[in-house]
Amino acid sequence: MRRLILGTAGHIDHGKTALVKALTGVDTDRLKEEKERGITVDLGFAEYQPREDILFGVVDVPGHEGFIRNMVAGATGMDLVLLVVAADEGVMPQTREHLSIVRLLRVPRLAVAVTKSDLVEPDWMELVREDVQLLLSDTPYDEAPIIPVSSLSGEGLPELGEALAELGLQAHEKGSDDVVRLPVDRVFTIRGAGTVVTGTLWSGRLVEGARVLVLPGEKEGRVRSVQVHGEEVSEARAGARAAVGLTGSKLDHHEIHRGQCVVQAPGWEASWMLTCCLSMLPDTGWELEQGQRVRVHLGTAEVLARAAVFEAERITGGNHGWVQLRLEEPVLARVRDFLVIRSYSPVTTIGGGQVAEVHPRKRGRLHPGEGELLEGRISDSEKRNLSALLEMAGWDGVPKEKVHQRTGLSPTGLKDVVRELEKSHQLAEVDERFFSDRVWRQGREVLVSSLSGYHEQHPLRPGMPLEELRQVVPGNSGQKVAEALIQDLVSVSEVVVRGGMAALGTFRPTLSPRQKEVRGSLRALLADAGLAPPNLKELEETLGQEEDVENILRLMENQGDLINLDGEFFFDKESIHSAAAAVISALGGKQNLGPADFREVLPITRRHLLPILRHFDLVGVTTRIGDSRDVAGSLPAGWGTTAGAKQ
Repeated sequence: MRRLILGTAGHIDHGKTALVKALTGVDTDRLKEEKERGITVDLGFAEYQPREDILFGVVDVPGHEGFIRNMVAGATGMDLVLLVVAADEGVMPQTREHLSIVRLLRVPRLAVAVTKSDLVEPDWMELVREDVQLLLSDTPYDEAPIIPVSSLSGEGLPELGEALAELGLQAHEKGSDDVVRLPVDRVFTIRGAGTVVTGTLWSGRLVEGARVLVLPGEKEGRVRSVQVHGEEVSEARAGARAAVGLTGSKLDHHEIHRGQCVVQAPGWEASWMLTCCLSMLPDTGWELEQGQRVRVHLGTAEVLARAAVFEAERITGGNHGWVQLRLEEPVLARVRDFLVIRSYSPVTTIGGGQVAEVHPRKRGRLHPGEGELLEGRISDSEKRNLSALLEMAGWDGVPKEKVHQRTGLSPTGLKDVVRELEKSHQLAEVDERFFSDRVWRQGREVLVSSLSGYHEQHPLRPGMPLEELRQVVPGNSGQKVAEALIQDLVSVSEVVVRGGMAALGTFRPTLSPRQKEVRGSLRALLADAGLAPPNLKELEETLGQEEDVENILRLMENQGDLINLDGEFFFDKESIHSAAAAVISALGGKQNLGPADFREVLPITRRHLLPILRHFDLVGVTTRIGDSRDVAGSLPAGWGTTAGAKQ
C-alpha cells in the first residue's frame, strides 16, 4: 500500500476543513479558537484511504492570509495538493497565493475540488470551472482534474476520491532508504509519554529506540515511541505523518519548537547562510533588491534573512538568479530543498527557489565558472551533483558523513555514484573525505614539480626528505592526503621512496669527473679507516671539497656503499658487517656485557664503538637492557654478507 501526504490549499471559507471531514470523518479544527471563530488557524491532520492500495495522510491548512506561515509549514512534504475553490465565490486572492506556494515548493501533482456545488446553477458552475482552468493554464497543473463536490450532500466525493487515488498512484514515494529527517510542526507533552513532536517524515525510517538529534539546537535524545495517525508502530517510513515520543535529559519540550528537525544520521549541521537559485513570481509587483530583508520559509521553519544578489542589483518579477540568503537564525537545510520567500512588510509571497549550498563561503559575487557548478548542485544528475560539490570544495574536500546533506543524495544513490566516479578516476577518497579528480591531479603535479625542482637544485642528493615533500601539498588537507598522493605516484613508478627520501622514478644522480674523483677518494679512505672513520667535518677538511663531500656521501649511502651512524660518521658497509660477524663469533649468546667486553673484539675508541653498538641494537645483533647488552646467538636473518655466511 502506498503512503502519501495529501495537503489542502485554498482561500478562507471555501470549505477545506468541511471537505476533509466529509472525506475522512475527522474534524481537523482542534483548537478552541478555531471552534469559536469558525476558521482554521493552524494545521490539522487526518487519514484518508480512498482505495485499498493507497493511504493518504491529510494535512489541512488555514486559508486566512494572516496564517500563510502555517500554510507554508503544512505544505512541507506534500506529495499532492487538493486545491479547494468555492463554487459561489470562485478564484480568490488566497487561492492564487496558495497555488503560487505549491508551485514554488514543486509539489508534483494537484487536483481541484469545487466545493459548495449544491449552491450554484450549472451555468455558474461552468464559469467557475473555466476560471479555475485559466488559473492553472501555463502551470504544471494545467491538466489537473476539476471536480464539483458538496460536503453536505456527498455529491462528487466518490469521483474526487478516485481522482486523488489515481494521482497518488502516479506520485513518487519518498525514499525510506534515505537518511532520517522529520521537520517538526507541533510539540506537546503527554503524561507518561513525555515530549511528543509531530511532522511529516521527509525521508528515511524512524525506528523506536533510535538515537536522534534535534536541530538547530543540538538536542540529543532517543525515540521512545512512534505513532502513525494514532496507531502505535515500531517504525515510521518516509511520507508518513508521525507523532514521535522523545526522551532525553536535554529534550525539554519548552526548548523544542516548530521549525526544528529530528534527524538521525551523523554529519547534519544547521546553516546560517544558504546559496539558492531564486525565482520571483511574475505578478508579485515586488523586486528582490541587494540587501533586502525577507522571510524565508523552509520546511516548517520561518526565519528572517538578508538577500545578497550575485549577478545584478535586483531580480525583477518573473525572473530568477543566484542569491545568498544570510539568515538571522539557523535552519536545517539540505541541498535541493525548496523554499519560499515572503516580503518583510507588508507580508506577501514574492518568490521561492532551491537550495544549492547549505554551508557556503560568504561571497558578494560569483567567480567565473561558479554559476555552472551551482547549477550542477541542483541538477537531476547525481554524478554532476557530487562532482560539482567536490570541485567547489577544492583542497578542503568533503567529509564522507556530510555528503548526504550537501548533495541531497540518499546513501544508496551516493554509494552508486561514488563507485561510478571512482571507477572513472573522477573522485578520490582519503581518510573518510572525498576529493575531486582535479584536486588529485593538481596534487600529483605539485609533488612531481617539487621533486623536479629539488633534483635540479640538489643534483647529487638521492632525493627530497619525505617530511619536506609532504608540506608542499596545498590547503589544509593534512598529512594523510599528502601520503596518499605520494603512494599514488609510487604505485605507477613515477616516484620512488627509499630511506626516508623521495625521488622521481627517472632521476639518477650524475657526477662530474671531478666529483667522481672525490667519490673514489672517499671510498678508499673509508675502506682503509674501517671501524674508525673520520667524521664529516674531518673528511671535508681532508679532501678540501666542502661543497660536494656530504652530498656524495649521502649518495653513496643511498646506493648501499656506506652506513651513516649518528649523522656524524659514515662507515664502510663491509666493515660494519664484518664487525657484526666478529661480535657474534666471539660473544654470541652472552649476556650483561659492557662496552669494555666489546672493545676486546672491536679494538676502537668509545667515539666509534658506541654508535656501532647502537646500530647493532637496531638491527638485532645486540639487545640493550639498562646499561648492559645481550648478544644474539647468530646474525639476523637476511644479513647477507660473506662474513655472516661463514658464521
